[in-house]
Amino acid sequence: MKTLIFFNNKGGVGKTTLVYHVGHMLAELGKRVVLFDLDPQMNLTTMLLPDQRLLELYDTGQERMTIMRSIRPVIRGMGDFEPASLESITDNLSLIPGDLDLSGFEDLLSDSWTKCLNREELAFRRVSVFYRILLEATQRVQADYCLIDIGPNFGAINRATLIAADNVMIPMAADLFSLQGLKNVGPTLTTWRDEWTERRIRNPDATLVLPEATMTPSGYVVMQHSIWDSRPVKAYQRWADQIPGTYERNVIAQPSAEQHTLADDPNCLAILKHYRSLMPMAMEARKPVFLLKPADGAIGAHYQAVKEVYRNFETLCGRIIAFP
Repeated sequence: MKTLIFFNNKGGVGKTTLVYHVGHMLAELGKRVVLFDLDPQMNLTTMLLPDQRLLELYDTGQERMTIMRSIRPVIRGMGDFEPASLESITDNLSLIPGDLDLSGFEDLLSDSWTKCLNREELAFRRVSVFYRILLEATQRVQADYCLIDIGPNFGAINRATLIAADNVMIPMAADLFSLQGLKNVGPTLTTWRDEWTERRIRNPDATLVLPEATMTPSGYVVMQHSIWDSRPVKAYQRWADQIPGTYERNVIAQPSAEQHTLADDPNCLAILKHYRSLMPMAMEARKPVFLLKPADGAIGAHYQAVKEVYRNFETLCGRIIAFP
């Protein structure tokens, strides 16, 4: 089982939409997938579950069957985690629902990160709780992949989540702020990996299963802005040309003597167009863009675009499946 995270500390680059579509495509290709919503905004949960199910889960005075139910005993220091409730989306696709209240765990996680240096067992249980929850859930359904959606920040929740990742991919837009986010991500992953290595050896409970903080940088995905007459606008091209070198220098620390473009950069996993008119159609049909049918309104040029989206995500997922 591999744990995959798409992460950039620049928001608004289509991260949740990317997780949603990659999860569905991996399932379409026969892989068993668990999606884990650890973004307190819980947009992934909202995209995946119908309104009636959302009401059943969240509009209740009873304990919600979300990630908060799983971690509450660890937060209180009164036991270990509860196995996660899994929502079935398709035969091969399940969801661990998110929760707005998750943001309240941020300060406690930050404090626990420090206390791990003091060999405090409860601190290790708290910092590793997301990893242990996903491990139990994926083993329960014999999943091949766990895809985690997280927020665009360097907070304690994301740190505790990213140390559980096998592969980290970076969604990008070709703009100044996405490039700045790219420059931030690489050094931060390195720092967190080193800090967790220092803490991990201080774990007082040899039976406690802890993440290894592999966090292998595995490439980036460019979410294109509008294309006019099949040519990128000038501003787009200006920033797009800087992405390959910025990734090499700041994320993998392996500058190449050869100057790459997006089209020939081996670190570029995909270049995905902005399918403006298809996304509302997909949200209405409650399915990924690449599974839209004529009955959903995808006719004529729209249907041709749907087939292109399918090919693009099939290629992207083929590259993900090929990760070592």
